[in-house]
Amino acid sequence: MSFALDRSLPVLLGVQLRGRIKYGIACGELRPGERLPSVRELATQIGIAPMTVATVYRELKEVELLEGRGGSGTFVAWSGAEDKARRSGLQQLRARIDALLSDAEALGLDRPDILALVQTRLQARPSDGLRLVFVGVFATATRDYAAAVEARLPPGDRVTSVTVEALRCDPGLRLKAAGADLVLTIPDRRPEVAALLGPQAPALVAIGFLPAEHVRAALAALDPFARVAVVSLFPEWLVMMKAGVARFAPHVSQVATTVLDAPELGAVLASADVTVYATGAEAVLERLPEGFPSLEYRHSPDPGDIERSVLPMLHALRTKTAITVPQEVLCG
Repeated sequence: MSFALDRSLPVLLGVQLRGRIKYGIACGELRPGERLPSVRELATQIGIAPMTVATVYRELKEVELLEGRGGSGTFVAWSGAEDKARRSGLQQLRARIDALLSDAEALGLDRPDILALVQTRLQARPSDGLRLVFVGVFATATRDYAAAVEARLPPGDRVTSVTVEALRCDPGLRLKAAGADLVLTIPDRRPEVAALLGPQAPALVAIGFLPAEHVRAALAALDPFARVAVVSLFPEWLVMMKAGVARFAPHVSQVATTVLDAPELGAVLASADVTVYATGAEAVLERLPEGFPSLEYRHSPDPGDIERSVLPMLHALRTKTAITVPQEVLCG
């Protein structure tokens, strides 16, 4: 992953770096267990003070996105139970399959017979619908994320959505979420969600995100001479949004950036032909003339993460595969 910063942005370099690392974790560019450059290496690489890098690393360790390993360096933290539980569950499942295969061979069944038997049992097995809860930040986006995840799950499994703020304010919602079979969230909110749900909560899986396909297509279709205004709710996301526009619309050269509450917002919007705004910054639409071209820089759950983390967990739950993970690991 590139840690390059953009000195043309009105955003402190430390804030940019923190956002780049958080975004890299959320979007799968930085995987759990991956080693980050040392403080001095990264400071030299991107041309900032080592103290700034050290401060960012410390802040991200405090929210459990990074972890230090004595003498080894700084690493992306494992996101909780999903990885250890998946590995443990799959190991036990393989052992049970091996035992069943041995039993089948002892009965004189050959491989075609075994495959036919397995397929018959799968077709006859009733669907045990599991209940999942997706915890996000913005209500509309979270509902869409939940629907996208549900579309990739076995028939009968259901995913409902709730925001972190709603959990914080409503004990009933916290109780309902804690009673789900599995809770999903975004990586940088995992510690907060775990704390809200408490020690009796189910396993908590943090999944990654990618820029949505329609966003990539819309950016690629921009007029090369379009003047683009990029608007974010949080300053630390500006560097990633600008980099995303550059990645998916490399033919566009006029890109101005700002945040929703910046004094210069009006001037930036007035000089643009199209506005690209972050999820959560929808209020910018109130500042635009009717019909003005705009695009929400929306993300969608990473299908790879669903395959790697969510589906094995659901299989373990459905088949009652034993998952022996300490409760403190389950809750982050």
